[in-house]
Amino acid sequence: MEFPDARLLIFAKAPVPGRAKTRLIPALGVYRAAALQRQLGEYTLTRATEARLCPVELWCAPDTRHPFFAHCRRKFGISLQAQQGADLGRRMQGALAATLRQAKSAVLIGTDCPGLTAEDLYDALVALTTGADVVLGPAEDGGYVLIGVRRCSRRLFSGISWGSPHVLGQTRARLQMLNWRGKELAPRWDVDRPCDLRRMEQDYPGVLTGFPW
Repeated sequence: MEFPDARLLIFAKAPVPGRAKTRLIPALGVYRAAALQRQLGEYTLTRATEARLCPVELWCAPDTRHPFFAHCRRKFGISLQAQQGADLGRRMQGALAATLRQAKSAVLIGTDCPGLTAEDLYDALVALTTGADVVLGPAEDGGYVLIGVRRCSRRLFSGISWGSPHVLGQTRARLQMLNWRGKELAPRWDVDRPCDLRRMEQDYPGVLTGFPW
């Protein structure tokens, strides 16, 4: 592994029908939305582990007990951790802070961005080892699909309008307030809305292999 002192954290939600990919339920129904959650999770883990850049951890919500997470642990040889916190910001801050007590840097991603590449992960890890305090992977919708840190503060994650188009801008403002050195990667898009399904099918057909359309 090229970055043994770093960690890649993957945030994933259990593929429970009715609770997974809820914004896509009107287009897919509860069972196919949950199936897509599972498909995206496995696709992300495959790319992350095959890259062999650093140790990979799966951070699970609401906890680690769902059979899908046990399957991922066996298939990919990864460790499982439970997300903790009342909102996304607290969960990310908690996971990153805990990781930095054991590693020099950490990169956190979700499972909703099939366009996030091994090169993106590599670039983020290089940036953190060469002086960046925080690396962001902007999302086209105004959020971000990746955050990498070598230091962590609650102020970076508190008071952010999670799920809104203001997340990236607010986070940039926090970096300025903290006087931290930031770096941004190329923008990507994530799978949140029904219109993203066709785009994913066209641009990343490998994600949907065997998917129950």
